[in-house]
Amino acid sequence: MKSRLLPALVALTLAGTAAAQVKPEDAIKWRQSGYGFMAWNMARIKMNVEGQFNKDEVIKAANAIQAIANSGMGALYLPGTDKGTGWEKTRAKPEIWTEKEKLTKAGGAFNKEANEMAKVAATGDAAAVKEQFGKLSATCKGCHDDFKAKD
Repeated sequence: MKSRLLPALVALTLAGTAAAQVKPEDAIKWRQSGYGFMAWNMARIKMNVEGQFNKDEVIKAANAIQAIANSGMGALYLPGTDKGTGWEKTRAKPEIWTEKEKLTKAGGAFNKEANEMAKVAATGDAAAVKEQFGKLSATCKGCHDDFKAKD
């Protein structure tokens, strides 16, 4: 147990130090880029479940979403990134910084469904992919409703 704890604490400390050195506008840009890339991959899956199903395309998109979901993007919600501009003005609602428990729950649900999406995609079962895509999409919508300002 101790042998795992020390590396985890060192990694967490280094991640915090690195994040502290990021300029707010860069953090906002990186968040926006990650979400944009994820949206493209969600659209790829949607096109496959609504049109001609291509297992390989779905797997690629699901793996990309899984990677982003597990990348630690939450670290890009640094102090000073609640307002400002990355590629465009941030649309993060103030609740991201004040409703930590709700945000953590939403992020955990998204990660769970993204990981499951990658597993289901690998099966090539179009009906199962469609069902899991609905679950994954619901986690996105929930977070958008609570934490993303409308255009």
